[in-house]
Amino acid sequence: MTETPDPTPTYSRRRMLQLTGAATTATVVGTGSALALTDEGWTVAETPTENALYDVVRTVNGLYAVGGGGVVLCRRADGWVKILDGGPAGNGDNLYGADVTDDGKALWFVGASGAIGEYDVVSGVLTNYSAPMDVTNNFNDVSAQGESGSASVYVAGDSGKIYHSFESGETGTWDDTTPGSGSAITAIDFHDDRFGHAVDDNQTVFETDDGVTYRKLGIENADYNFYGVDSDSFDDVTVSGGGGSVYHWDGAQWVRDDTGDAGLQDVEAGDVETLTVGESGAVFREVNGTWRRESTPTGENLKAVVLGEPEAAVGASGIVIER
Repeated sequence: MTETPDPTPTYSRRRMLQLTGAATTATVVGTGSALALTDEGWTVAETPTENALYDVVRTVNGLYAVGGGGVVLCRRADGWVKILDGGPAGNGDNLYGADVTDDGKALWFVGASGAIGEYDVVSGVLTNYSAPMDVTNNFNDVSAQGESGSASVYVAGDSGKIYHSFESGETGTWDDTTPGSGSAITAIDFHDDRFGHAVDDNQTVFETDDGVTYRKLGIENADYNFYGVDSDSFDDVTVSGGGGSVYHWDGAQWVRDDTGDAGLQDVEAGDVETLTVGESGAVFREVNGTWRRESTPTGENLKAVVLGEPEAAVGASGIVIER
């Protein structure tokens, strides 16, 4: 199956910047808020599923979303269509995380019971890499770096481990590490082949510069769980979490912005603006240091967001909103 490429694709859910230097480990949490409700034209898109959608990414062939029951959706010119059902093994495992290689051609997704799959969005070929090292724990998120066929793949495990393959998931190339206390790794993002960040549900952010060993980067006295991370460099990291919290690391300190009460499940930082989404249809946009809540046509819990043309957020009951 071959689909028509997006003429102006932005391939990743997150922007990629080259590493320029390591960050220090000082930790300061500040507060700031400047909120007003704005109407920014979000609309509900029709989708062929009522299963929860947990992640959305942009590929060379447009937007893809993954979710409950192993569903994979694609946004075409005439709307959202179902590409896969049942997950990589066809057994219906929920898919919780997705990412795309740097060339926009290989869609990686992970989920329940050790599910890992790679889908070539140009050829339509699905490869099942599930249960690496015979691991069948739940996988929460994935980050893929490099070109399709030669990517470094990182998987966030519910058991507190991060699994990695530097040879595009091939059998026998997987290894794992436990960066923290064993608490579930809730999100992971890399900005280069071996450089990236992860967060766990013990209020900890980790960084690595070799893809194997991890150091604690914070966040002291956070008091909220972390759900999303955007890694753009060692001195540019954004984390979303409970209590309406968005934290930013600038290489010297953590600064917390307070958007309200909603648990913020995902965050994507762009060159000009940042989007975060969460409970009860919450969408917040930051431009020039100011956060504003945008009006949305749904009260469903939103799980993930992607910048670009169009912007999209996905969540419970198969909801997709676009702008």
